[in-house]
Amino acid sequence: MELIDTHCHLTFDELADDVEGVIERSKAAGVTGWITVGTDTQQNQRVLQLAERHENMYAAVGIHPHDAKDVTTETISELKKLAKNKKVVAIGETGLDFHYDFSPPSDQRRVFAAQLKIAAELNLPVIVHCREAFDETIDTLERFGSGVKKVVFHCFGGSVKQAKIVLDYGFYISFTGVVTFKNADPVRQAAKIVPLDKLMLETDCPYMSPEPMRKQKINEPALLIHTARCLAELKGLDLADFAKAVTATTTTFFALPDR
Repeated sequence: MELIDTHCHLTFDELADDVEGVIERSKAAGVTGWITVGTDTQQNQRVLQLAERHENMYAAVGIHPHDAKDVTTETISELKKLAKNKKVVAIGETGLDFHYDFSPPSDQRRVFAAQLKIAAELNLPVIVHCREAFDETIDTLERFGSGVKKVVFHCFGGSVKQAKIVLDYGFYISFTGVVTFKNADPVRQAAKIVPLDKLMLETDCPYMSPEPMRKQKINEPALLIHTARCLAELKGLDLADFAKAVTATTTTFFALPDR
């Protein structure tokens, strides 16, 4: 069995000092591929450097909506340059976050649109961060139409109704350890309706360790197995069969080499 963690932050401080250990524990757990995700200019450079050093590790480069207020024309130009590297498999994470409003909504909209434009020009998938901004995120993606060919809503925490809307647009949905939480029944109900060819897995580490590992404050890719097991049970599938299906979906979405 082999799984791919489609969204991890291996360059964040909580994990960066022990990347080799993180990778070894991940492999031992059956998680043998990783997409490490950038959130600002510095992190984008770091995830790309890390991905270049490791087999089966790839990078996504993007500007998180929290940091949109600091983005200039030069920032976008640098992002586009990095995105042309062969180890970069997606733009993101990018999107809208109206929960914290660490950046004004106007800046978030501007930077989200700029990144969608890069994805369209370079024919790259988009990893979308969406928090308390579902309708506007959908409207923004709809305006780009077929220009952006592949979209995944990462760390999905929405309802069945929202999942149906995402799927109706042909977008993908990625689940974190949140799906294992005791109070997350709405997310589990949403997961039940997502077909395997639209479903992916992620840790979003170092955050949100899954049950039964919630007490492990720093999440890591090795713990993805618990999320996979929960979703396999929801689907009524053998874990190995479930893993094979979602790994195939991930490989197709990100245009990864066959494993």
